[in-house]
Amino acid sequence: MQSLLTDFYTLTSHEKGENGNFTAHISLHKDHDIFKGHFPGNPVTPGVCMMQIVKELTEEFTGSQLFLKTASNVKFMAIINPYETPDLKLQLDIAEDDTDVKVKNITSFGETIALKMTVSYKKSMS
Repeated sequence: MQSLLTDFYTLTSHEKGENGNFTAHISLHKDHDIFKGHFPGNPVTPGVCMMQIVKELTEEFTGSQLFLKTASNVKFMAIINPYETPDLKLQLDIAEDDTDVKVKNITSFGETIALKMTVSYKKSMS
């Protein structure tokens, strides 16, 4: 599966836990062009990019191409500045059946929770 966020982040490590739980550690690339425009002199990781990272990691962990169906309880709780806090921990609680994948995500840096969300994806039938 191809990433839409080319060179935006690196998956540095991941572990599979019990019952579809995954913990992923990523490092944002602070010099990526996205940060030059969002926002000049005060880089902030766009929320939509964080949502895309969750999708890409879920695709990697499930081996399925996914399409967003619904997103609920999306809460951006802290600014992610790629210069100050480039290393993020993403906890993914993944439940899947034949056609759908549901993910509960908590993204954090240090002790700070930056994002909480629940998303539902439809699996590609190709």
